[in-house]
Amino acid sequence: MTLSPEDVTAIRQSWTALSMDPETLTQRFYAELFRIAPEVRPMFAGSDLQSQRRKLAAAIGMVVHHADRLAAVVPALEDLGRRHVGYGVTDAHYDAVGRALIHAIAEIHGPSFTPKIRNAWLAAYTAVAATMQAGAATAFRKSA
Repeated sequence: MTLSPEDVTAIRQSWTALSMDPETLTQRFYAELFRIAPEVRPMFAGSDLQSQRRKLAAAIGMVVHHADRLAAVVPALEDLGRRHVGYGVTDAHYDAVGRALIHAIAEIHGPSFTPKIRNAWLAAYTAVAATMQAGAATAFRKSA
C-alpha cells in the first residue's frame, strides 16, 4: 500500500487547506453520504454525529500524516474495518463513502480542485478502503 510521491504532495497540500476547517469538510461529507446512500443514515441514529465528524477528521489527518508510509497505519485501518462490520458496514458502503469524500473535498476546494488532486485523493481512499475491507474480511472469517 503505497502512494506516489506526487500523490503524497498533492494530498498534503490539499489537506493544508482542508484542515483549516475540518468541521465544514465533515459536515459536507456526511450530508453527501446521507444523500447518496440514505440506507446508512440509521447506522448513525444513536451516535453523536459531532463526535463522528471529529473522528473522521482525525482519521483523514492520520492518513495524510502517514501518506508517504501508509504501511505504518495498516494495523489501525484493518482494526477500523473490523469494527465497522459491527456497525453493519458492507463492501458496497465503501464506494459511497469514497464518492462522498471526494465530493466534499471538491466542494471546499472549488476551482482549485484539479484532476491531479482528485486522483491523489482517490488513490489514497482506494488504499485505505482496501485495507479496511481486508480487516473486515478477517472479522467475517472469525465469525464464520
